[in-house]
Amino acid sequence: MTQTYKTIGLIGKPDHDGALATIAALHHFLEDNNYHVLIEAKVAKVLNKAEHYGNEITAIGEQADLAIVVGGDGYMLGAARVLSCYDIGVIGVNRGNLGFLTDLSPDNLIEPLEAILAGHYKTEHRFLITAEVYRHGQLKSSNSAMNEAVLHPGKVASMMEFEVYIDDDFMFSQRSDGLIVATPTGSTAYSMSAGGPIMTPKLNALSLVPMFPHTLTSRPIVVDGDSVLKLVVAAENHEELQVSCDGHVILAVMPGDEIIIKKSKYTLRLIHPTDHNYFKVLRNKLSWGNKIY
Repeated sequence: MTQTYKTIGLIGKPDHDGALATIAALHHFLEDNNYHVLIEAKVAKVLNKAEHYGNEITAIGEQADLAIVVGGDGYMLGAARVLSCYDIGVIGVNRGNLGFLTDLSPDNLIEPLEAILAGHYKTEHRFLITAEVYRHGQLKSSNSAMNEAVLHPGKVASMMEFEVYIDDDFMFSQRSDGLIVATPTGSTAYSMSAGGPIMTPKLNALSLVPMFPHTLTSRPIVVDGDSVLKLVVAAENHEELQVSCDGHVILAVMPGDEIIIKKSKYTLRLIHPTDHNYFKVLRNKLSWGNKIY
């Protein structure tokens, strides 16, 4: 087999039996084909692969040419926020539910993987966003998101007030349960559930989706992906507030804080099989109708 990639990292859920079985099978296949394999440390311990114990995800990003992430979209998002900082290709094996970001099926894995490893694949770059929380002009916390950054109260069904600026131009003020700022990748996730638009992955755009606004005229809006968004939290808010990045990382927000959301300087390099088609993925995952003939 011609080796397009030399060193391959295996990343997955250490507490998921299906993911562990898939990683073990991948490890056996790759070593049999003379690849240098790095297994994520937590998974290596569960699989009793002592020679791989030291491989954190950052080490895989630094050393590997390709990372295979085994799990659902949630696990892929966590890995993506780290791996996007490195020059590494990433492909997912779906061990979750929908699997918008995980192309390969664990039941039909080796044949499409062989084609990818032989150089037959598609490459796609997905941009991330960063969310920064400022208090009295000082940066207090920040993190990145591949799907969305969400401003919301810490309590369910608790309204808040805030203003939205696009490139320093005032856009609107709102009283609602919060605001979802989604990338094209995240447009099929939480944003879609809240009534936001589906955006194809190549779009350079961000969607702003209000969460249960206290008005009949508020609607989702799509803005240029290079826009800098500023959310100013009203000082009159008394609840604990948060910015959630991909539903995983929580940034604490106080009344009067400003949140800056903008495109990250990093992108994730996704690797797809040659037959990958975004609209086919939508049809399969969302149960859209097929052609009538």
